[in-house]
Amino acid sequence: MGWYDRKVRRVRDLSCGDTRIFLEVEVRRVKCRRCGKVKQERLDFLADNPFYTKRFAYYVGQRCRAAPIKDVAKDLALDWHTVKALDKQYMEAQLKRVGTPGPQVIGVDEISIRKGHDYRIVVSDLVRGRPIWFGGEDRSEASMSQFYAWLGKKKSSRIRLAVMDMWKPFRLATNAHAPQAAILFDKFHVIRHLGEALDAVRKSQYARLRGRERRYIKGQKYTLLSRRENLSLDGKKALKVLLAANKRLNTAYVLKESFGQLWSYEREGWARRFFENWRASLKWQRLKPYEKFAAMIDRHWDGIAA
Repeated sequence: MGWYDRKVRRVRDLSCGDTRIFLEVEVRRVKCRRCGKVKQERLDFLADNPFYTKRFAYYVGQRCRAAPIKDVAKDLALDWHTVKALDKQYMEAQLKRVGTPGPQVIGVDEISIRKGHDYRIVVSDLVRGRPIWFGGEDRSEASMSQFYAWLGKKKSSRIRLAVMDMWKPFRLATNAHAPQAAILFDKFHVIRHLGEALDAVRKSQYARLRGRERRYIKGQKYTLLSRRENLSLDGKKALKVLLAANKRLNTAYVLKESFGQLWSYEREGWARRFFENWRASLKWQRLKPYEKFAAMIDRHWDGIAA
């Protein structure tokens, strides 16, 4: 085997102060005597993008851990897509060094990767505080099972607790592949369902009212669903006027705010007593979305009180 031809390539390396450094590297192509094909030699110190060294790609990846890709690209005078590709190479190298994790407490969630219902699953190690798996084709039981197949039976059997929302496919996959793990429905997703119930009450009140009475409700979704301490001064004033103008919305808002007390109890019996009293207070209130929410909590109580 002898070299076929050669050329000089300009490769970017680590800067020296504010001066960019470029290396001129001779890259050869060789012709294989056995198969007759011409192939380019591989230089170990170059990144997957052969116009940058590996140590420069590592530097870019480190910068991306603390700053947005857009800012890193501007600071280093690189294209956004170039920085993204170098950052991915850096992350792949880090994952290879870590190996397959063995989590004991996992958090399961889904993210939308584009408009519509196109989801992927994210699993995190809650003890170490970092994501460990991203994948699946959707948020189905089959996609969730891909995580456990990747983790392996031995490490799946070491999971003690799985924190997730009340999405049934996640629960079924966990029961099938990690039956020893306790399942806990996290507070954020439970409160989100209650927020949806409150918004349903708001919509029903808007549809019921006519004329000038509607002006207090229109455009107040964010005001009603936000925590009071997160509202601006104008938002708090608007909330006060809204609740004073509509008795049913006021009742729904107070019930929503009081439900958060459920997580303050240290014993399940006390928490259950609070929930039963909260559900009993719905009687005669004609809040159908809240009654559906209470029934859902009752069905999933084991996962909430875990």
